[in-house]
Amino acid sequence: MKRIVSIPLIAALLLALGAVLADAQTQKAGINSAAFLKVGVGARQVALGSAVTSLNGDATNMFWNPAGVALKDESAQASFTYNNWIGGLSQEAVAASYNWSDVGTIGIGFQSFGINGITADRDNGYSDPTLQAQVTDMNTSSTYNYQDLLTQITYSRYITDYLTLGASVKYIHESIDGVGAGTVGFDMGTVYNIGLLGWSIGARINNLGGDMKFYDYASPIPLTFSIGTSMSPVDAGMTKWILALDIVKPQDGTQYYYAGTELGFNNTFFIRGGWKFNYSWFGLTGSGIDAGTSLRAPIQTSLERGSFGAGVRVPFDTYVINVDYAYTVFSALQDVHRFTISFAMK
Repeated sequence: MKRIVSIPLIAALLLALGAVLADAQTQKAGINSAAFLKVGVGARQVALGSAVTSLNGDATNMFWNPAGVALKDESAQASFTYNNWIGGLSQEAVAASYNWSDVGTIGIGFQSFGINGITADRDNGYSDPTLQAQVTDMNTSSTYNYQDLLTQITYSRYITDYLTLGASVKYIHESIDGVGAGTVGFDMGTVYNIGLLGWSIGARINNLGGDMKFYDYASPIPLTFSIGTSMSPVDAGMTKWILALDIVKPQDGTQYYYAGTELGFNNTFFIRGGWKFNYSWFGLTGSGIDAGTSLRAPIQTSLERGSFGAGVRVPFDTYVINVDYAYTVFSALQDVHRFTISFAMK
């Protein structure tokens, strides 16, 4: 009975906290800084439609739910993700975790996101002293760089054989053309394994923290709350099928529903697919433009369509190597490719 009762209590507390935090902030599109924190990390995670709140045992999960980092049967993990993002932007992420005996799992993560060599169009050559006094751009180079950086430490622990709790503290920094701003953020989460059909449920709060301030303007980092569940309706011999669903509420947007599925063969080969309902344009064809109303013309409602991917797991005597790939389909923008290679020690 204790096992059944504890998780609804924990989830309810996190849900209540998330609701309070969401209501405490003005919910308007475009109010957040550090938008790179909204870009998914990990090929497997993205291929599952980002429905990963209830998944466990993966170092890359530290960028999603810190409770999902906890290791039980492995001593250490490390992963590297490369994302060829839209508009020439690139994302690289490194995550590593160590199972420290009875203490828990300690993780450290790094993430970079940006682009170099952007052509500059500067207004700093005025001869009028009044206008020149208003200029804040004193750089003279013909190009400039944009760079986001994240460094984080994550701690996760099995409180019981079925319940993990986790938390992360992270430093976030953004810079553009030599001007930068930084702040500290926090993540908290939990994952509970109910047991039947591999059923797990989880909850997470991401990006609690201070504002980013450029010059005299400050804006909050993208506070997000999510609850999720996953299960394996088929787990027989050489075949395992996972279904996952997340309900996600960002501070600056409406409520989303992320769904994903993974089919594994012989614990070696995997195929995956995911969709973000109320976010992705439904269907691989079409433009994602709605029909409009009597008061406005048709508009583009979504650019992202869906994600797909595959992976291979190669076991050795004392370690395992995983290689994963994800492909995200966009309309009006280039499609996105992500690659993750991970290493786990038994």
